[in-house]
Amino acid sequence: MTTELAREHEYETQDIMLNMGPQHPSTHGVFRMVLTIDGEVVRDVVPYVGYLHRGAEKLCETMDYRQGIGFMDRTEYLAAFNAELSYVQAVEQVAGLEVPDRAQWIRMILCELNRLSSHFMFTGAFGTDVGVFGTAFTFSFRERENVQDLFEEVTGDRMMYAYFRPGGLAWEVTDNFEQRVHEVLASSRQGISDMDGLLSDNEIFLARTKNIGIISAEEAIEWGMSGPSLRASGVPMDIRKDEPYLKYGEVDFDVVTGETGDVFDRFRCRLDEMRQSVRIIEQCLQRLEPGPILPDRMPRMLRVPPGEAYVRTEAPRGEYGVYLVSEGGNRPYRLKIRSACLSNLQALRDMVIGNYIADAVIILGSIDIVLGEVDR
Repeated sequence: MTTELAREHEYETQDIMLNMGPQHPSTHGVFRMVLTIDGEVVRDVVPYVGYLHRGAEKLCETMDYRQGIGFMDRTEYLAAFNAELSYVQAVEQVAGLEVPDRAQWIRMILCELNRLSSHFMFTGAFGTDVGVFGTAFTFSFRERENVQDLFEEVTGDRMMYAYFRPGGLAWEVTDNFEQRVHEVLASSRQGISDMDGLLSDNEIFLARTKNIGIISAEEAIEWGMSGPSLRASGVPMDIRKDEPYLKYGEVDFDVVTGETGDVFDRFRCRLDEMRQSVRIIEQCLQRLEPGPILPDRMPRMLRVPPGEAYVRTEAPRGEYGVYLVSEGGNRPYRLKIRSACLSNLQALRDMVIGNYIADAVIILGSIDIVLGEVDR
């Protein structure tokens, strides 16, 4: 081999294909990324979804309107109340049902508590992803357990609640409900402060999250992102404010936004949103009064006239929408779920390319996906 040819081969490099997932702790579920890497730098990303597909939309079309609620729980299983809400509101819109005020206030309380528990899960897992502290998981699960205990007292289940009903609620809350909510809020305030103090000013945490995985406001809008992942890029879109549902138009809260659209902003937005959820719940408790939780003469088997509706709500991960078509009868003719996580996940490639392999883990974690909702 000549000296010139040897020199050419000496500096020759080749990209490597690296599988991350589908069973990998950092993917938070059965999700697979195929990374093309040049050394430690990511040159391309191909995400693969569908490992958790169960056909929830089609199954709902074979069930009556009450049975379909359970399939909503299993899509967004970290915020099942929020998933149930979009579904039952779509049914209510087509059926023309009026929901009593007490049921609406209770729905708001439970959905915001579910936002708290979901964001606690995120902050705990994210602190571990970044590699700062396992303490983050301990702190967050301590608070999440308090919320889950309350949910169990109200619904009988710690997950998959199936508690909302078209027209209202399955049954009345416990006698000590308001007292228990106040206790959970007091604990949550402390938990939020603990997580803030543990992570927000930590030198290692800041070094690993600042200016990493940046997505601009324009790019986020083009990809159809929503929720904290969109607001972190500076877009103040919140369905609770822009298109108020339930009683959100009657309470006061701020829409939290970021500036850079990086990993740190996506973390910070969720942390600050938790404080706003506490604020909303406190106002709901002040307005909660005795009254019915279902309309008068609600039939045991709901039959809905022909029609269609699309209802979207602000779930913890963004816009969770349900498109429902009825041709009459006791079950939907067609049901389609608009997944916030799937839309947010579309921007992953733009966020990851040019960063290190270790950064790909925390960029994915900052989107806060739930694979049951992505795959459905």
